[in-house]
Amino acid sequence: MRKTLSGLVLAAVMGLAPLAPAAQAQGLAGAYLAARHAGMSADFEAAADYYTRALARDPHNVELLESATHAQLALGHLERGVPIARRLDAEGLSSQIANMVLMADAAAKEDYTTLLARTEDHHRIGPLLDGLILAWAHMGAGNVTAAMEKFDAISKERGMTGFADFHKAHALALVGDYEAADKILSDPSLNGLNTMRRSVIARLEILSQLERTDDALKLLAIQFGTDLDPELSALHDRLSAGKTLPFTSIQTARDGLAEVFYTIASALRYEAESDYTLLYSRVAEYLRPDHTEAVLLSGGLLDSLQLYDLAVETYARVETGDPSYHAAGLGRADALRRGGHLDEAAEVLTSLISTHGDLPMVYVTLGDLRRQTKSYDEAIRSYDAALALYEADQPNQWFIYYARAICFERLDRWTQAEADFRKALELNPDQPQVLNYLGYSLVEKRTNLDEALAMIERAVAAQPDSGYIVDSLGWVLYRLGRYEEAVPYMERAAELMPVDPVVNDHLGDVLWAVGRQREAEFQWKRALSFIDPDDIPTDISPERVRQKLAIGLDAVLEQEDSDVLRAAKD
Repeated sequence: MRKTLSGLVLAAVMGLAPLAPAAQAQGLAGAYLAARHAGMSADFEAAADYYTRALARDPHNVELLESATHAQLALGHLERGVPIARRLDAEGLSSQIANMVLMADAAAKEDYTTLLARTEDHHRIGPLLDGLILAWAHMGAGNVTAAMEKFDAISKERGMTGFADFHKAHALALVGDYEAADKILSDPSLNGLNTMRRSVIARLEILSQLERTDDALKLLAIQFGTDLDPELSALHDRLSAGKTLPFTSIQTARDGLAEVFYTIASALRYEAESDYTLLYSRVAEYLRPDHTEAVLLSGGLLDSLQLYDLAVETYARVETGDPSYHAAGLGRADALRRGGHLDEAAEVLTSLISTHGDLPMVYVTLGDLRRQTKSYDEAIRSYDAALALYEADQPNQWFIYYARAICFERLDRWTQAEADFRKALELNPDQPQVLNYLGYSLVEKRTNLDEALAMIERAVAAQPDSGYIVDSLGWVLYRLGRYEEAVPYMERAAELMPVDPVVNDHLGDVLWAVGRQREAEFQWKRALSFIDPDDIPTDISPERVRQKLAIGLDAVLEQEDSDVLRAAKD
């Protein structure tokens, strides 16, 4: 079952179901079964191959035709999906995916006569998309009046007003009516569409065309602040120099159609499944190859589907001179990292430093990668480089101090770690991750326990369903000797993170402290079973857990106290 978009937008977008119900595999070759398995796991490359083989056995199977079309579009190979979609069309079958591919094909050829005919002949994708395609097709055919009438008609439909008005504004700007376009884009009733990055950039261009430079600079500051990326910095510099920005957001009706698919993909991103949303971003890419935001969106969706190689391939299509090249590079590095190619990810980031070494985020991302590989000294150097690029403190620097503090803490450089944790809190006083990490560290060091308790209580209030943070609260109560109070928090943490070895170990200690020894032993055994011998957490010692099982927690603590006293005498 797909998630639902707030209001009626998702229903308006989707219209028909994206795919037909699953077929029974009776009598079909092994290729069909392999294709089904690949499709279910979102392995689009394998699915496209196997569905093609299966079609050789059963060329008129509707589900095979539709699924093969889906796989090709998800791969970004829309042109390969066109012949298959035409076969579906020739069968007289209603297929959302085939209609999407054939309409995109007509739009790419700027064949607006065919596009209008298909839309009017009820070759549908979904109510909202059909209407916007029809309006932009009228624009492409040179009938601006009909286009505006269609935008207005869509605007009257429940749940579609924002999208219709948003695209009408862009169509008005395309024909030079910047006043009317700005009036629409400045209306808060667009429900966030006018705060999307591309929408803001379009309005900056419109305001510049209207010679309202001060308003454009004010809008830029309100929406993006002062920490601007290369594209936004270039816009800021041109505006500040008194230069007029050309309106490049939409230059043709084909661009408008690409924007239709992109804005819908953006709306669906967190509301529908990634493999479905990907179809829309892929069409946007196809219609406008220079639509970098669509490429970045596709890359992110592929990453979320754990198709890391495809994500890397998609991000790599953004060329070095593109204003968003750094964003694509960061995305590519993240996909490589998540795919386990850590050295390659580091290479991408190192290369990015040579071209975008003035961007703190590049150094921060490299620092995060080094931290993941436990190369803490190298990570610290990267975070140092990032902080050196700031002329003054900014709230968003909290994370850099927090990440560097973790590295210092791992290297047992606590004085520097604590200073960075407290600097992060100075910049972001209620940040739950920082409150929890600092509070937990103070607990482990058995210092400032009352302050640690207050910090962790604030963190729990902010994120009551975070197992790590709830565990910290239970643990500080345990350290304070408030064992009965600690129990419900530790039990809750174990519910939230049932297979975490540290949480289970902590729960065992708390249960032992309140006299529930048998349950404690059970939790310690669970903790041992969850420890990965190749990646043992720093907060747990398997040997110590075994000692607790052998002689009990009290005896272990007595032994540790004796060791501490002996070390102090020495």
